Amino acid sequence: MLKPISITAIAAISPLGNSLDEAWENYKNNAHFISEKQFSTQRVLISELSNEVQAEIEILRQSESKYKALDNSVLYAIYTSRKAVKQANWNSEDQFGINIGSSRGATQLFETYHEAYLKNKTSHPLSSPTTTLGNISSWVAHDLNSKGPEISHSITCSTALHAMLNGIAWINAGMSDKFLVGGSEAPLTGFTIAQMQALKIYAKHTTDYPCRALDFSKNENEMVLGEAAASVCLEQGETKNALAVIKSFGYATELLEHNASLSTNAICFQRSMTMALGDMDPASIDVIVTHTPGTIKGDISEHNAIKTVFKNKIPSLTNNKWKIGHSLGASGLTSIEMAILMLKHQEFIGVPFCNEPKPKKLQNILINAVGFGGNAVSILISK
Repeated sequence: MLKPISITAIAAISPLGNSLDEAWENYKNNAHFISEKQFSTQRVLISELSNEVQAEIEILRQSESKYKALDNSVLYAIYTSRKAVKQANWNSEDQFGINIGSSRGATQLFETYHEAYLKNKTSHPLSSPTTTLGNISSWVAHDLNSKGPEISHSITCSTALHAMLNGIAWINAGMSDKFLVGGSEAPLTGFTIAQMQALKIYAKHTTDYPCRALDFSKNENEMVLGEAAASVCLEQGETKNALAVIKSFGYATELLEHNASLSTNAICFQRSMTMALGDMDPASIDVIVTHTPGTIKGDISEHNAIKTVFKNKIPSLTNNKWKIGHSLGASGLTSIEMAILMLKHQEFIGVPFCNEPKPKKLQNILINAVGFGGNAVSILISK
């Protein structure tokens, strides 16, 4: 890390709500936002946005004729970006870049267009431009009337934290003083869920806690898909209005043992966390917000990596996927939001079925994310 970088705004929509205050209130109880929904011939566990948030997205869709053809993943990003930029007091005259990515992209539109193609053997004129990953940052830039670079990417479930890495890199390189970064995911479609079920990692049973992410004793995979988006404003230096400061970061990729798995001891996480720690005493990390998606091997491998790096000084561990499901490419920033809330309120958000000890203080929080392909990112933020 060459220069201190401040997080001056964060706006997110998830099953927790659409504001930091609403998210905090929903974190303070042990209820989850996972429910059943009918997809074709089966009922499936999912975690979706509230009716109120969906209504606001629909108002956005109808606000401009060109927006009616956009996928929810794009509209979610526009919505959160507007709120983040307003919160940070940026305007169209500010020179800021945009990097907002997605793991799946325009899943709903793609499936709709492909179904029509199979039926009619012709494609809709907008089927290509509205389903590309570059579609997200381009439309956000259009909506904000921004003048800086716009970047989109997919690095599977670590997409949002890779966007944050890119923003850090541009600022550290002196190429930009400000960067808007984010992730957006609208994965609640029949084909997307079927893909996760085919991997045999999807939760099957409606229980008190259908997704037992961070439970290392579970005997079956219990991942649940959720929808979410988040946008974060990054600024050079330690600003007076900072919600948190990015203290360091780490990243790594490991060789694949399987298309959808990590190594037993998550070598990529060992490397990313070690890089983020640098010369710091491991005992100075108070909390780790884990990636742990609710799969047996995924959860245990990350825990093995944490034990390897921190040895007998393991920080308190927590996670939000038991509550709001796994939002794939957006999940890293919902974890950042969770960390910022803990720092702001100086209160640990635990997992009800885990017996994690509460930290003695809340100063340094490490956030992990990894995706198919073994692309791990660890971001360390401080109060």
